[in-house]
Amino acid sequence: MKLLIIEDSEALRRGIVVGLNNLGFTLDETGDGSAGLSMALSHHYDLIILDLMLPNVDGMSILRTLRQQGIQSKVLILSAKILPQDRIDGLMQGADDYLTKPFSFEELHARILAILRRGELVQQDNRQTVGGFCLDLETMRFTYQGQEIELTRNEFKIIECLFSAKGRVVNVEMISESVVGTFDYLSKNTIESHLSSVRKKARAIGGTLPVKNKRGFGYFVEEAE
Repeated sequence: MKLLIIEDSEALRRGIVVGLNNLGFTLDETGDGSAGLSMALSHHYDLIILDLMLPNVDGMSILRTLRQQGIQSKVLILSAKILPQDRIDGLMQGADDYLTKPFSFEELHARILAILRRGELVQQDNRQTVGGFCLDLETMRFTYQGQEIELTRNEFKIIECLFSAKGRVVNVEMISESVVGTFDYLSKNTIESHLSSVRKKARAIGGTLPVKNKRGFGYFVEEAE
């Protein structure tokens, strides 16, 4: 998963880079609008984090050019502009989300995951396979080497959330939302209890569930080498 950050505040840009690097994302970065546009046009990025007020070429011009050129990278605008019309303009020009400054890193991370997840809902394969485990979203079955692992609804939804984002860290809030929506909440202890149950069921048929915990950040599926 490769991201491009175009943000002219060096302190903010470096903070985002360090945080996202720690979460396993691959990043390119620049504080110049002209350089950012050139990078976005010449390389493939899954997501572009785009400031609006940039030197040489402003963020809105970058966004318009990308969409006119058929570049389909997801775009998350970061801006100090807080008026509703500013948000509307950004979204109408082709941005996927709009986050106003100041913001917390946790919210930025959550919005990145939400944007990437929306893309997967459109494009994802109905079968996610990792190390002998297969999650089939068409038949709603979870198997290990062809043997079915019977899961509860919540266990299945947690596995679906993690396997669909394999290779990326998913925090507790995102897992909770994918399982029970925004009007309820699953605690970390509850999620860990469900995962412990799935691990036991996997071990019973000779498998080791490839779900790891990145302390302080969340969970991820470790892809087999």
